[in-house]
Amino acid sequence: MRDRRRWDATIAHVPLILLGAPLGNPEDASPRLRSVLATADVVAAEDTRRLGRLAQALGVTVGGRLVSYFEGNEERRTPELADLLAAGATVAVVTDGGMPSVSDPGFRLVRAAVALGVPVSVAPGPSAVTTALAVSGLPCDRFCFEGFPPRKQGERRAYFASLAAEPRTLVFFESPHRIEDTMRDLATAFGADRPAALCRELTKTYEEIRRGTLGDLAQDAASARGEITLVVGGAPAVTLERPTDAALSASVADLVATGTSKKDAITEVATRFGLPRREVYAAAHA
Repeated sequence: MRDRRRWDATIAHVPLILLGAPLGNPEDASPRLRSVLATADVVAAEDTRRLGRLAQALGVTVGGRLVSYFEGNEERRTPELADLLAAGATVAVVTDGGMPSVSDPGFRLVRAAVALGVPVSVAPGPSAVTTALAVSGLPCDRFCFEGFPPRKQGERRAYFASLAAEPRTLVFFESPHRIEDTMRDLATAFGADRPAALCRELTKTYEEIRRGTLGDLAQDAASARGEITLVVGGAPAVTLERPTDAALSASVADLVATGTSKKDAITEVATRFGLPRREVYAAAHA
């Protein structure tokens, strides 16, 4: 118990602390989040009213100065908070849900703190990205988080086209008033048969997980409301058809005709088609 108290005392004095806030259910709040809210000198919240409701639900009184820190004022307020960190104040950053700096305010302040040599810590908590992945039923061993797609249709379509061959599972955030267009553009770029899961209102009263193909999900996407996390399966592996022995031999001969040695030509053709070198050698000498 003595060691635990020493650890608590150490983490309590880290100047910048990022708080992983519940996505919807207050019971997901960690004991450390409660402690930091009560003891930090400054709490920078994405929505101060929403934080007030969370604190009330947790039975916690925010002990320090409470300031707003959202997309609209993040650039202007970051220097102010950085000055407080440099002066030795403990500043906690909390968003409406999930981890600060992940598609939410916080990144600029973390970068400023690092530049000042100020320690940064995290009170881990819920994440919409990993929560949606876990319930999607899609492969989770390798994934990439892409955040919010571009708002303009032309940019969004080009963006999805650039991701169409990505083999890892993809995770996106999207707003309810754009989800219908986004699903339609995804189905066009990735193919209507690509598996996906549309997750809305995670951990909240009206949580819903819709699983199916992009084509199927696009048909009723207009009815999706609330905060949306979209998980899309990666592109299937492309299997190249094995060339005939005659085609392999011809490829080797073409390279030899340009001055490549036969040994190097066999190696290059084997690499090009993903074949064992001995197979190409046999075809070339048949």
